[in-house]
Amino acid sequence: MIKRLLIGLCFGLVAFAGMPGAAVNAQAAEVPAVGTMAPGFALPDQDGREVRLDSLQGKWVVLYFYPKDDTPGCTQEACSFRDDFSRISALGARILGVSVDDSASHAAFARKHRLPFPLLADRKGVVAQRYGAFSDFGVISFARRYTFLIDPQGKIAKTYLSVDTEQHAADVIADLKRLTGKP
Repeated sequence: MIKRLLIGLCFGLVAFAGMPGAAVNAQAAEVPAVGTMAPGFALPDQDGREVRLDSLQGKWVVLYFYPKDDTPGCTQEACSFRDDFSRISALGARILGVSVDDSASHAAFARKHRLPFPLLADRKGVVAQRYGAFSDFGVISFARRYTFLIDPQGKIAKTYLSVDTEQHAADVIADLKRLTGKP
C-alpha cells in the first residue's frame, strides 16, 4: 500500500514538473543541442556490466531516459522498443534505457518484460543531469522521459523531449530511416 502511494506521489510530481513555473532541480544542465557531441558516460547495466558511450562509436544509439522501472508509461515505452528491437537493430542502432533505478531493479524489469537491450543504472542521476533529463525534488528524484538519437560520430542527431510512449519507437524508426537513408 505504501509503495503504491509513493508511486502515485512520484507520478503527481512528474505531472507537476511539467507545469509552467514548476521548480525542478535548478542546477540541471541544459539539453544538449542537435549537432553537438553527446555527453559521454560509463554506467552499469542490469547485469552489472559497464556500458560506455564511446565504445559504441560507429553505431547509431537510441539513448532513452525514463522515470521508473515497471510503471505503466515506462513499461509501455520499454515494450514498444522491445517489439521494434529487430527493426531498430536492422537500421544499425543500439537501444539503451537509463533511469535512476539500480541494476537489480533493472534486471527484474528486463526479465519480466523480456527486454533485449541494456538498462543502465544512473543511481545518482549524473548522466541524466548531463542530458538535462534529471528532476530532483529532494525526497524523490527521477529521469525525465527524454530520448536522444546519437549518430555514429557521437553527435546528437535528434532529441525527443515530449514522448508519446505508445508511438515513440515508431517515431524513432521513421527518423532513423530518414537520417540513415535506409528503407
